[in-house]
Amino acid sequence: MKITAEPRSDQINFEDFISGSQVFTVAGVRNGTAEQKYDIGLEGEQRVWRPPLTVLRTLIACWGDDATAWQGRQVELYGDPSIRFGKEAVGGIRIKALSHLDEPQTVSVTVARGKRQKITIQPLEQQPVMDWQALLTEAGNDRDKLLSLHQRATSERAPQDVIQAIIQAGQQATQPEQQGGEPA
Repeated sequence: MKITAEPRSDQINFEDFISGSQVFTVAGVRNGTAEQKYDIGLEGEQRVWRPPLTVLRTLIACWGDDATAWQGRQVELYGDPSIRFGKEAVGGIRIKALSHLDEPQTVSVTVARGKRQKITIQPLEQQPVMDWQALLTEAGNDRDKLLSLHQRATSERAPQDVIQAIIQAGQQATQPEQQGGEPA
């Protein structure tokens, strides 16, 4: 059984990447809040990604400033524990790789007032998008297939809502059938 500690938040956070980097497909971009200018929707993820200005500038440098072109592209994100807020290291989300790059892209970003750093974003081979719902439908009420699907979804770091749907289907499959009485 995989133990999860889900934050109560409407956005992905540094803590979501403690177990390693994750690849997401961009579902769309919409206006965000005053603190975070844009909300980036990620396929299969109920929460949004709210990249800070430095990360937005990196996305623009690599993909351009037309957010509609970002839809369907993939990004590999990781948690960087060295990200600071004031004097305290609080951790943050950074880009490791992006699809639709022919070669690594080096971008100069601001890391502190008056201090810049070069970061290199690697090309990401476009990953096929897993249709978890189709696999869940295919498994039906077969406990063995659902167990196998749960193990696969866990190992492939499927979104939490997908894993919950598989668990729920498994629980329904294990409930005893309601008998309506004996036929006459």
